[in-house]
Amino acid sequence: MKNNLKPPVAAIRPKNLTIHNHTRTDNYYWLREKHNPEVIAYLEAENAYTEAMTAHTADLRDKLYEEMVGRIQETDDTVPARKGDYFYYSRTEEGKQYRIYCRKHGNLDAPEEILLDMNIFGDQHDYVVLGIYEISPDHNLLAYGLDTSGAETYTIRVKNLATGDLLDDVIEQAAGSAEWGDDNTLYYTTEDDAKRADKLWRHTLGAQQADDTLIIHEPDALYRVFPHKTRDERYLMVKLYGIETQETQFIDLAQPNGALVPIQPRIAGMRYTVDHRDGLFYIVTNADESPNNKVVTVSADNPAKANWRDWLPHRDDVKLDAIDLFAGHMALTERANGLRQLRIFDFDSTETHTISFPEPVYTVTVNRNPEYNTTLLRFTYMSLTTPDSVYDYDMDSRQRELKKRKPVLGGYEPDDYQSERIFATAPDGKQVPISIVYRKGARDNGTVPLHLYGYGSYGYTIDPTFNSNRLSLLDRGVIFAIAHVRGSQVMGRQWYDEGKFLSKKNTFTDFIACAEHLIANRYTTPQQMTMEGRSAGGLLMGAVLNMTPHLFKGAVAGVPFVDVVTTMLDESIPLTVGEFDEWGNPKDKTYYDYMLSYSPYDNVEAKDYHNILVTAGLNDPRVQYWEPAKWVAKLRTLKTDDNVLIMKMHMGAGHFSSSGRYDYLKDVAFDYAFILDMLVLAHRKY
Repeated sequence: MKNNLKPPVAAIRPKNLTIHNHTRTDNYYWLREKHNPEVIAYLEAENAYTEAMTAHTADLRDKLYEEMVGRIQETDDTVPARKGDYFYYSRTEEGKQYRIYCRKHGNLDAPEEILLDMNIFGDQHDYVVLGIYEISPDHNLLAYGLDTSGAETYTIRVKNLATGDLLDDVIEQAAGSAEWGDDNTLYYTTEDDAKRADKLWRHTLGAQQADDTLIIHEPDALYRVFPHKTRDERYLMVKLYGIETQETQFIDLAQPNGALVPIQPRIAGMRYTVDHRDGLFYIVTNADESPNNKVVTVSADNPAKANWRDWLPHRDDVKLDAIDLFAGHMALTERANGLRQLRIFDFDSTETHTISFPEPVYTVTVNRNPEYNTTLLRFTYMSLTTPDSVYDYDMDSRQRELKKRKPVLGGYEPDDYQSERIFATAPDGKQVPISIVYRKGARDNGTVPLHLYGYGSYGYTIDPTFNSNRLSLLDRGVIFAIAHVRGSQVMGRQWYDEGKFLSKKNTFTDFIACAEHLIANRYTTPQQMTMEGRSAGGLLMGAVLNMTPHLFKGAVAGVPFVDVVTTMLDESIPLTVGEFDEWGNPKDKTYYDYMLSYSPYDNVEAKDYHNILVTAGLNDPRVQYWEPAKWVAKLRTLKTDDNVLIMKMHMGAGHFSSSGRYDYLKDVAFDYAFILDMLVLAHRKY
């Protein structure tokens, strides 16, 4: 990659930040001034520099984009899901950016009803995301919420599905959740100034938003409000949740004007989720020293914790992620040996069985399954080599039917690729899983280019899923690997606990151990390896860049959370207070000192760094745009190498890049072109 152009230089305007008798000087704090024309000009100059620095990959980007589009079936539809007398699905049309949401009445041969065509909104806005899509219980109304900036704030409208007309009801500044009541009232949430969903409202159709009834206000900034129905649709559950502590209250939808009833008031460190069947609440909880969760039951008439009774005990070697209740069965989503599994319990026979899967490395997810009175469980199975495969599984007969496997055009053959799971040894002796996929034959000549992906926060696990875009790397001889570092829950809740708070550095050293293991076992070399992470995974990238300046050839840091200390001290920023339970509160000097020791922005030094691509969104509510902007500015000032450092700022989007499916593929092609350029593949035919 050519790097003889001069990058834009951000002005140095020192600002001293003092706490705990310690002062940090932030030379680029002024970049937070979003409405300052000088800030916008600087960001636009960064984009112009990036475009100039990557001009030589334009043909490669075009080719990658064409490949990715060429693998998808552009005109396609989802497997219809039955709810009552209707079959609901969505579909795409060739050349159109967005989904079309549809249904058929009675059977699949019935005429199609188009409920919502997102392409209409896509023609009106540069960015549009559907955040709320809820059909009323009588199937006559659709409540939908759109975000047209990337700020993840939604405007809700209600459509009469019989006439196609919009009702006069407009709900502004809504958060991303809503549910219908039995009487066609609409429950929805709104946010405070820090974009925390703190209020639940009841809206009566035809009324003004100003007249809506406030159901609950959660004043504690550690908690958010989220409404959801039980699967049998008997109760509206109102979840008040933080990262470490959760509480649930409920409304009997047969008595919608009744008061909220608490199940169990919050207890510090106790988490629980609730569903209902036949008069009993089934609760998944970590209560009573059950870090991997257990299931308890309690009467809906008297649900306090004192009355909870163990139904499925805690297991040290299996983590229970969730349950899905049906009239006659329960589906349990569990994780054992780092892999997801599905177990089925039959309430009549009290027998339990586990659904088998054919590959040693895979993942499986339970679909929405809107019908309660059914023996069919719909799930999606995939692996690093098997595309998304939707099955209907009869929980009585134990027979499965493949309803659809996602088409991959262009002659894709799963047998042409090899997947593996290996383990690296962390500095403290823990065995860290690595999922790997490559085209067969890629390793025949020894070490090859490798791209290592990581995340490792909030207990979120990057599972070994299929991605047809990834074939553009694999078919060029690149190995793709996922480091399942601590901070996720791939090996149970303890795996998460050992990657947060004052143990956060385990996430970084686990990732480094994975990279070193791949090198030691001749998968790749430092000059042939790139790395990638997004959001909190961008924090991982920033920390590893500071810790190992010679272990990788390049890095992609997407919307990176890199200014940890300053952000966690600013309670006006969205997410900050609620994440004290993830990172700690730096007002406590112990946490301040620990955060300061790894915060990527605070630890940039005058030394060589890898080649780096940073992406960001100006309207991002999760990671504010100024974090990557400040980080890049500081790196430019201090780094001592001539390696590439570029930033691509989406000026009209948020945390998740472009919203249209074709525009999103152009973003992926840009990232992949950078990766391939770094992996010194220029001598090959791209």
